[in-house]
Amino acid sequence: MPELPEVETVRRTLKPIIQGKEIVDVLIYYPGIIKEPEDSVAFKHRLLGQHFTDINRLGKFLIFHLTDDRLVSHLRMEGKYGVYDEDEPIEPHTHIVFKLSNGKELRYRDVRKFGTMHLKEPKDLFTSAPLNKLGVEPFSEDFTTDYLYERLRKTSRKIKPALLDQAIVTGLGNIYVDEVLFKSQIHPERIANTITIEEAKRIQHYTIEVLNEAVEHGGSSIRSYLNSLGEVGLFQLRISVYGKEGEACPSCQTTIEKIKVGGRGTHFCPQCQPAPN
Repeated sequence: MPELPEVETVRRTLKPIIQGKEIVDVLIYYPGIIKEPEDSVAFKHRLLGQHFTDINRLGKFLIFHLTDDRLVSHLRMEGKYGVYDEDEPIEPHTHIVFKLSNGKELRYRDVRKFGTMHLKEPKDLFTSAPLNKLGVEPFSEDFTTDYLYERLRKTSRKIKPALLDQAIVTGLGNIYVDEVLFKSQIHPERIANTITIEEAKRIQHYTIEVLNEAVEHGGSSIRSYLNSLGEVGLFQLRISVYGKEGEACPSCQTTIEKIKVGGRGTHFCPQCQPAPN
């Protein structure tokens, strides 16, 4: 699943290509992607004539700013955006096509059809699903050590699923939680409410550091992620533990292990991240 760095990379590559362009037609091949409005015909007609004015991101959500509305898009497992010439063949699994005023097309592809689109009035953007219950953005001023510590104190879940909870921190996913916990030297099965203030400070610090580094290197192409220009992310070349079961820890040479925590495959170093008592 594309996580915060991958979605941020998509945002950065798409923005200069589509900003200022008018939507002159919308082709809908799979209406199931569209969650709001429920009527896909209404979705199309609201978009016609509007211009893309900006693209923002909140956690793993892309927010396309339009003349009148906001289009909230979640890529889920396999969603991808790309910009094509209108005479280029439409690839399999293309579900939505936004025809633009310059003869280009913004196309949304999704092999698994898990992605979602919500078309919102600006006043409703943060007061209704899907954005109304998200936690703080890791790059925001609100993501402080005190905030994280207080939120973790309130849950008896293990730290790995707690950090994956988008209502606590939005944008973190499986890859980056493993990396943050490794750098923080915290075992993924630690109970969240046993995390000390100093450990919360490490988690907060390394969350920002790891995500910034991942954004700088275009995200991680662990499975099928590509940015909107069709380019792979390179952060996977800098990963310490995720996906490296059986390899040597880069810090201590102990063999990296893989377990399941909260139903998610989890990679860690048993030496650097000692098991909880």
